[in-house]
This record gives sequence, C-alpha cells and structure tokens, in this order.
Amino acid sequence: MEYVLYFIITIGVLVFVHEFGHFASAKLSKMRVDVFALGFGKRLFGWNKLTGFTFGDLPKDFDGQGHTDYRLSLLPLGGYVKIAGMVDESFDTKFTEKEPQPWEFRSKKTIPKLFVITAGVLMNLLLTLIIFWGINFFQGKLILKTTSISNVEQGSAAQQAGFQSEDKIISVNGNAVINWDQVVESILINRSSSDLMVKVERNGALLDVSIPHKLLNVNSSKGFIFSPGPTQILIDQVMKNSPAQDAGFKGGDFILAINNIPINEASKITGIISSNKDKVMPAVLLRDKDTIRTNVKATMDGKIGISFKPGYTGKIEYRTYGFFSSISNAFSNAGQYTYLTFSMFKDVITGKRAFNQTFGGPLKIAQYAAKSADTGIMAFLYFLAMLSLSLAIINILPFPVLDGGHFLIILLEGLFKKELPIKIKIAIQNTGFVILLLLMAFIIYNDFISL
Repeated sequence: MEYVLYFIITIGVLVFVHEFGHFASAKLSKMRVDVFALGFGKRLFGWNKLTGFTFGDLPKDFDGQGHTDYRLSLLPLGGYVKIAGMVDESFDTKFTEKEPQPWEFRSKKTIPKLFVITAGVLMNLLLTLIIFWGINFFQGKLILKTTSISNVEQGSAAQQAGFQSEDKIISVNGNAVINWDQVVESILINRSSSDLMVKVERNGALLDVSIPHKLLNVNSSKGFIFSPGPTQILIDQVMKNSPAQDAGFKGGDFILAINNIPINEASKITGIISSNKDKVMPAVLLRDKDTIRTNVKATMDGKIGISFKPGYTGKIEYRTYGFFSSISNAFSNAGQYTYLTFSMFKDVITGKRAFNQTFGGPLKIAQYAAKSADTGIMAFLYFLAMLSLSLAIINILPFPVLDGGHFLIILLEGLFKKELPIKIKIAIQNTGFVILLLLMAFIIYNDFISL
C-alpha cells in the first residue's frame, strides 16, 4: 500500500503538471478544451460547469458547450487533455463531419499548434528546474571531501583500466581533483572521445592509470563503476515484520559488527548470517552519533530481513548557493542529466546496455518513490525532478502518440501548407498506440521479474 500511495502521488504530480501545460496553452490560444483527465479509461467522477459534480460516465450525446469536464479516470497510468478539433489519444473524429470552427485546434496556425503540443514538455522541464533550484537554494549541495576509491566492482571497466580499491585519485588529464564531484565530472560525466590519463596514489606511490575512451562508454554491470571512500556498510531498507525490525534495525544505520565480528565489507554480513541460521547474534549499529547494541535472530533460511550497501563516512561539506546561482546550477543539473539520458538511449540502441537495466515501469517507479520518500523529502523531490525530466525527454521524441510525434506532423503540415488526411493521422496514432502498449507491457513484465 505504501508503494501504491507513493506511485499515485508521483504520477499524479507529473501528469497534472504535464497536462496542465497543454490545458493552459490551449486556453491561451483560444481553443476549447473538452476534457482534462487524470488517468485513462472509464470516468470515475468529475466536474463541469453544466452538470456540476457527477459520478460515472457522462451521456454519450453530452455537449459541454465549450466547458471543460475535469475528471478522474480508472487507470492511473497517465492522463490527457482533449482539445476540440484535434486527433489525439481519444481517437474521436466526429469533428471532421463539420466545418472547422474558430475555437478548434485544426483552425489555428502552426505556431499556436506547436505551442500547445510542446507546453506539456515545457511544464515538466519547468518543474525539474524549480525542484533543482529549490534543492540548491534551500539545502545546497553535498560535497564529498574525498578522491579515494572505496571499492572497485569486480569485472567492471574500472577494474579493467587498472584501478584498485583504496586508490586515491590525484588528477585527471593533468587537472587536479579535490573532491568526489570533480572525480565524477572529470571521468564519468564529461566522457571524452579520447583516452584519459589518471594519476593515482597507491600504497604511497604515484602511478598513472590510462582509461581507453571505449571503456568509458561501457555500461550496465560491466560499466565504469567505483565508489568513494572511506565507507562502512549502510542499511538501505529493513523489511517489515522481519527479525531485523524486531531487533530495532533502521534504514540509515551503519553496521559495525555482527556476532562479535567487525564488518568492513558487504560479503561478510551475508556469510555471517547464513552460517548462523536460527541463532541469536549480537549486533552493533551506528545511528547518527549513537552506538546501538542489540540482538538479532536469523531465520531458518539464514536471513534477517535487510538490504545494505556501502555508505560514505568521510568528510562532507554543504556548499550553499544564492538565488541566481541556484538557477544557473539548476540548468547545469538538468543539462548533465539530459546528456546522461541520451547517452543511455544510445547505449541501449547499440547494445551496450540492457533494456531492462535502463527503463522501468510502474512497479519500479513505485519502489523508487517509496524508497526516496523514506530517505527524506529532499530525496523524494530529487527523484520527482529526475522523473519529470525523463518524462519531458521521452515525450518530445518524434514517435507517434507522443508529443514529439504530433510536433513533427504539425511542423510538416506547416511547411507544406497542407494537412494530412484524417485517415492517415488515425493510422499513425493507432500504430503508435499499439507499439506503445506492447512496450509498456514488456517494461511491466521486466518490472515483475526483477522484483
């Protein structure tokens, strides 16, 4: 239920913002908006000026006379705005039986049409920028004051390049780095088309590590993966009604010891617990600055009900920004993640990244939304901003049914001064809709098998 709640909140906010963009721009362009819907399918309830608040579907012959019906529909997987005189997700073509009216979409010039079609994407971008601005302005940026590598993933491109755990990165291509942000930006974000030369300190000696540019573009489980140090093992999530919850374990705790054995790597935890099935073990946790001592009993199958990961324990700095510098940083944040998103698209197309490791459906969105909300409001807002940006990028792609597909058709019609026949538009919409449904089904299937 927690996942469902956060999924509804997340999708509700993103869909409302997106569809409000279409709605407001249509109104500004003097177009009639027949329906503003959150969700698809059967109308559960809604309000319009003529009937007031009503449950269920409106009569089939209902004429809103230019008044919008604001409704909540059955399937909470999106939403739509039905603009008079436009071929859209409703596939309604009754308007073609009459002469074009001044308030209809089809009667407007190319610029207003393009404005209405792109307004949803622009609103999602605006939401992303506002959230990034708010995080920069009110919270600032968390800077990890380290350039040391805690752990290099086995089989990763970083290991292939020659990096080892506990290496300290001194410079990249001769440019000194003094914090983890600079490491990530120099190596992982600003991916070069040429090789990188990284100077590292290892066991007191300075060494050069060359990174071939082809390794930087390898992704998925074999990607260029390493994490900042120093670290301790951090509890990511505690399952409800589990031995760990009964023992007082909480998400965000560091595990210092289990069964009187100090913990410095994740593999130790699994080994200790699995070898002490149905036994009570002492545990030492670090919560904020307090040391917590407790006892936890493993289940018969050797589990206590936690997920964990390395957590950074080194020095940190909160870098604050002013009003205007927060704006420029928000644009910079959005630009970086847009670049990374298109890089991932490219990697999927070229086969360097698995599809199911890149795209997530409703189940993954619900899962990540709940996890981010448990971490705190800022983490949830950050997740919301990233999802809003992803929605904007995907929607502007020139694919039928999506805003980018409509944009392309309108642009071509404007250039050639001729509207495509309705039958062709409907065929394009139907084809795109079927492909989109199949893609969604595949993504949801991958969500299920990855749980």
